[in-house]
Amino acid sequence: MNNFRAGLLAGMALLIIFGVSSPMAIAQAPAPESVITLEIPDGAKAGPDFDVDKATEAYINLLSEEARARSDAYMEGGYWLKLWGFLYGIGVAWLLLASRLSAGMRKLSERVGRWRWLHTVVYGIQYILIATLMSFPLTVYQGYFREHSYDLATQSFGAWMGDWFTSLVVAVLFGSAALTLIYAVIRKASNSWWVWGTGVSILMLMFFAVISPVYLSPLFNDYKALEDGPLRTSIMSMAHANGIPGDDVYWFDASRQTTRISANVSGFLGTTRISLNDNLLKRTSIEEIEAVMGHEMGHYVLNHSAKLIINFGLVLAFGFAFVAWGFNRALSRWGQDWGVSGVGDSAGLPLFGALLSIYFFVATPVTNGIIRVHEAEADNYGINVAGQADGFARVAMRLSEYRKISPGPLELLIFYDHPSGRDRVYRSMLWKSENQSSEP
Repeated sequence: MNNFRAGLLAGMALLIIFGVSSPMAIAQAPAPESVITLEIPDGAKAGPDFDVDKATEAYINLLSEEARARSDAYMEGGYWLKLWGFLYGIGVAWLLLASRLSAGMRKLSERVGRWRWLHTVVYGIQYILIATLMSFPLTVYQGYFREHSYDLATQSFGAWMGDWFTSLVVAVLFGSAALTLIYAVIRKASNSWWVWGTGVSILMLMFFAVISPVYLSPLFNDYKALEDGPLRTSIMSMAHANGIPGDDVYWFDASRQTTRISANVSGFLGTTRISLNDNLLKRTSIEEIEAVMGHEMGHYVLNHSAKLIINFGLVLAFGFAFVAWGFNRALSRWGQDWGVSGVGDSAGLPLFGALLSIYFFVATPVTNGIIRVHEAEADNYGINVAGQADGFARVAMRLSEYRKISPGPLELLIFYDHPSGRDRVYRSMLWKSENQSSEP
């Protein structure tokens, strides 16, 4: 159950501060209405002897030992990638500073016009391009080769590179503009820049949340209206009953890039869009689709987009405060060697980004916990709205293709930004136990 809003917040926070791009996908495939029927394991079928724990195990046992080992390996490998990605980013920042390449980029930008804001734009473009290219080896391994090795990707390397380039263009355009605004605040507000910078960042996150469904997502996927039929009628009925605006449901063609199922109800202020990908349409039953859409509608109705922006804004405020504290200390020791004069000097962006990266790395359990709470709320809302307990449990099992189904408590606390698959199956079976007479 892809959380579009959480991904947008995380991605745009990185875009604002680091200008790092990530590969997205374009795909084209037909989107037939689902004809797959929902199969309920024997131990989870409704009846007078229904037992929540036994029903949960009946679903968990659908996962073979081979499949479980594969998803565990994928998830656990991702933990190490978080560490290597963090260290790689720190290494890139150190190289840009220690080699005085960043200072040279700043000097080059100062040759373009007389306006300081233009200097920041030019520096930002250079930084985004160079940092992205330096990070490319890890990006291509993680985004392309590793996904293919686990049969989660379907896109050719040429197509993947095309999307990577498109995302780089988006990062250059929006990232350089965002950096210009942030540095304007830093230079204007002096010692209190981190407070005002937080406010500007929140406004930028809101801006991206508004424009993304209509203007950014279609750059990477083709969106089409879902044809009339029982599924469209059911989704629109749930939407209207829950006060979600819109007169259409869209599907987007993700199957040429990935095998993952996803959906979202995204946007606000007139840009709300109900969307699901063609993998969800082709690989799951109507009951599962209704369960997924109920979950995504829960995010919208419970105002999770706004709440996440506020929550991440508060987290970012502490991050900016940490940068304000650490920047001057680092500068007093190495600033002369790096050719960086102060926090308002754009040549110090690698240090700015490295400090913020350290902060968010340490704060990973906090940021994951914030998202996980919202996901659990949407789970509960979706099960109640759709009434598809078995559909929800089956989707949770499908997501075990790339999520460890039963992580340990510490593992869940640190690394998971969603409830575990086992927790989701248990929650759905608990709902089923209490609502057997009202199930569709």
